[in-house]
Amino acid sequence: MIIAIDGPAGAGKGTLAARLADHFGFAKLDTGLLYRAVGLKVIQAGISLDDEHAATEIAAGLQASDMTDIAMLRRDETGNAASCVSAFPGVRAQLLAFQRDFANAPPDGAKGAVLDGRDIGTVVCPDAAVKLFITASTEVRAERRLNELQNRGLEAIYARVFEDMKARDERDEGREASPTAAASDAYVLDTGNLDAGEVFAKVLEYIDSKT
Repeated sequence: MIIAIDGPAGAGKGTLAARLADHFGFAKLDTGLLYRAVGLKVIQAGISLDDEHAATEIAAGLQASDMTDIAMLRRDETGNAASCVSAFPGVRAQLLAFQRDFANAPPDGAKGAVLDGRDIGTVVCPDAAVKLFITASTEVRAERRLNELQNRGLEAIYARVFEDMKARDERDEGREASPTAAASDAYVLDTGNLDAGEVFAKVLEYIDSKT
């Protein structure tokens, strides 16, 4: 069984994916980490984020060990770089096989997989049994991101976080290669007025109705 979760940054995809994977005993893949790893390697190599050829070569050689430094991968700079390189068709093509292999043959003998990203239900796993699109307004997501940064002891102001998120949304939704979008048969859930527990409960109810 494959559960595909899509949506913009800060909507709650990661938290939901973790809870669903734990509940069902499924393997979980945060596909955004793949693109963050590519973006981080581009930055560390001093390569321009506009260099599609170099980014594609890096994606082709990506290793599991490239996704172990979570602190670096979760930085805003890395997230913005990921948004840039993910617009390249070559990068997406190189990482597509990795994602599909994970979904179709989950590690450690798991009986299912939960994948969260931007194009899981539309491109990576169009035949997934369950497709979810988790969203919220830019204002709500920026406020969540601001709180997250401040709780980590980092200095941040709302206006900057909001503008960064807005720009990232525009890149993700406007790119030609696999733009962020809800699959036609996805369950769309706005989490703006819901806490994590309420989101989980609503999604479980939906999955029960499907399966």
